[in-house]
Amino acid sequence: MDILDRLRAVLGADHVLTGAATAKWQEDWTGKYTAAPLAVLRPATTAEVAAALRIAHETGTPVVPVSGNTGLVGGTMTTGGLMLSLDRMNRIREIREAGRIAIVEAGVVLSALHEAAAAHDLIFPLTFGARGSAMIGGVLSTNAGGSNVLRYGNTRDLCLGLEVVLADGRVMDLMSELHKDNAGYNLRHLMIGAEGTLGIITAAVLKLRPRPRAYATAMVAVPALADALSLLNRVQDATGGAVEAFEYMPGRYIDVHLTRVAGARPPFATRHEVNILIEVGATAPRDATPLPDGSVPVVTLLEDTLAAMLDDGTLLDAVVAQNAAQRAEMWARREAAAEITLWRRPFVDCDIAVPLDRVADFLDIAGARMRALDPGAQDFCVAHLGDGNVHYTVYPADPDPALNDRMRAAVDAVVADLGGSFSAEHGIGLTKLGSMQRHKDPVAIAAMHALKAALDPRGILNPGKVLPGAD
Repeated sequence: MDILDRLRAVLGADHVLTGAATAKWQEDWTGKYTAAPLAVLRPATTAEVAAALRIAHETGTPVVPVSGNTGLVGGTMTTGGLMLSLDRMNRIREIREAGRIAIVEAGVVLSALHEAAAAHDLIFPLTFGARGSAMIGGVLSTNAGGSNVLRYGNTRDLCLGLEVVLADGRVMDLMSELHKDNAGYNLRHLMIGAEGTLGIITAAVLKLRPRPRAYATAMVAVPALADALSLLNRVQDATGGAVEAFEYMPGRYIDVHLTRVAGARPPFATRHEVNILIEVGATAPRDATPLPDGSVPVVTLLEDTLAAMLDDGTLLDAVVAQNAAQRAEMWARREAAAEITLWRRPFVDCDIAVPLDRVADFLDIAGARMRALDPGAQDFCVAHLGDGNVHYTVYPADPDPALNDRMRAAVDAVVADLGGSFSAEHGIGLTKLGSMQRHKDPVAIAAMHALKAALDPRGILNPGKVLPGAD
């Protein structure tokens, strides 16, 4: 019996896909990477995942987990390996309203969890543009960030427990519901962000938060990017730290959005270079309950704060959303980022983080370095400015792949000089292996290799990803 026959005996013939049936998994969202899997496996239970991994371990067959396939770094690509899709493991097992937790399987789509939490007047606060297709296993495996990190943290901060199947098929039960558990190594944190190289996440215990009763959302223009932090700090002080999102869209981003998105409208009557989307969430009734005149206290507070800054000249313009439709329009502008960024070819896409007060420095220095390498290059960005995460893309005039590599190395060098990270929220995958080799501490890389060897001695889990020098 060959490996596919053994897998069919475990999963059922309909759930071991080969040939043309694997087409939907063969290309990532960017179109830069293509896969040629031996088969796509679609287990329905943790026991089936474990059985499949035992077979793969015995035969030394690579296994690459895939969720919504919305990644940007080639983390789910394979040639000749098994792609393990968890899309059938999509149950929300339980929502515990009093304990504010959700117990979910790894194939749950992020937006489905949002809807389930909302039915209990709660939220799972992780959100980003691909929420309608991204799955919980994927966001955990990459430690996804998104737009609300400023208030709620990354995915790692929103997870209490995990269920993980190891390379040899053993199931590691870390499904703790505890907020404090100091019993030995934090294996949960080790698995989150490992991109499936140490184990396959099959279920999780996730934190839920109270649903904001009202939002105050605005588009704001400031004279220079350096002035944005004053805006953030003043609104944080005024609201007691209730800012949920603080997103930067430069003038060029707005220009492209108006060109590329049908029906798009400019945020202001006048074009500005530094455009900020800021949102405050109010959970307390005193801040969210409309007054007799129809005004909402949190909205009034934001309006008053922005008006004072307009009066003293620290802001150039501000538009506060007056209803849900205006808020949705503001968010649609920001969430179109992937579509309006990656339509040009070739591109060098970088997902970096620097200290909050060094973002402007990064953009100035990186832009100059790119033009020195290629005078015809154009750069483009959008940023989660509240946590220092910049999505920085360069469109070279010269398509030479070697130039693309030099550009990425130059961006990495600028980031390193500013005390930042070459990887903020998209993961390492294949794209950033060179960055890892150049800038990750060599002792840390050696420690990661040791962990990989201990947990996956045959090297079958997502091989060739994350760790430079891995097979």
